[in-house]
Amino acid sequence: MDGDVIEAIRTAAPRLRPAESSVAAVVMDDPDAVVGATVAELAARAGVSQASVVRFSKALGFAGFPALRMQLAQELSRNAADLERSDIAEGRLNPSDSLADMVSKVAFHEARTIEQTARMLDLPALEAVAQRIARGGRVIAFGVGASGLAAMDLSQKLQRIGLNCMTSPDTHMQLVHAALADADSVVIAFSFSGGTRDVLHAVEVAARTGALTVAVTGDPDSALAAGCDLLLRTPAREATLRAAALASRMAQLAVVDFLFLRVGQLRFDDLGSALDATRDAVTPQHLPRGRGN
Repeated sequence: MDGDVIEAIRTAAPRLRPAESSVAAVVMDDPDAVVGATVAELAARAGVSQASVVRFSKALGFAGFPALRMQLAQELSRNAADLERSDIAEGRLNPSDSLADMVSKVAFHEARTIEQTARMLDLPALEAVAQRIARGGRVIAFGVGASGLAAMDLSQKLQRIGLNCMTSPDTHMQLVHAALADADSVVIAFSFSGGTRDVLHAVEVAARTGALTVAVTGDPDSALAAGCDLLLRTPAREATLRAAALASRMAQLAVVDFLFLRVGQLRFDDLGSALDATRDAVTPQHLPRGRGN
């Protein structure tokens, strides 16, 4: 099991059995107490059998409760160090926060999201996607709502270096793009939940063409992850007062940057001329400094 216990619980919550959900609630409510608890003690607190605690641990990807407890202890220690350095309380933005508090909290948690994304990213999968894109075939990016912003960012970046990347906020056009994919195409689907129906439909259409399909999602057990050839995970912690799903969007944009820069490395010999050409085309559209509003 790689990554954080708390994040794994949030991701697995919809699929847990009732008894396992009871254990999850206890862990989430007081993780510090769980670190020092035995299987029997945790089972008693949750009102379930010891076997349910073991099943809960395995549902999160651990060999058993001792492995979960060890990972949780490491996570709590790391989080405590983060909070001590930042002097920012864990959790949500509150109506009583000052402007300075709000800015500090958002900055800290977005930086933490990017660090967590980098730590949990499947680097061999990232390399495989970058290698395929670098060959110069068609790239198609899908996404709806905030995830559509990440798709557009990827398209803009790849086109800037001369690569063909299609995307559209229109879900019908996404299906058109999917239908026109082929075995040389790379299809990258963005959905933090992994359950966006429009994105799932577009991936299904593209998969029938033989294209390489890539899921960029926060849920490794989601329908999107299951329906794609490769997974680039974007873990993030959503809070109520986060306009436009900032945490998930930052994780997606981080993956876009990681992927784009790796593709740039692989196409380094052609990179300079492509950037120079696009820069020369755009520069005349800029006003001289000091004359803009």
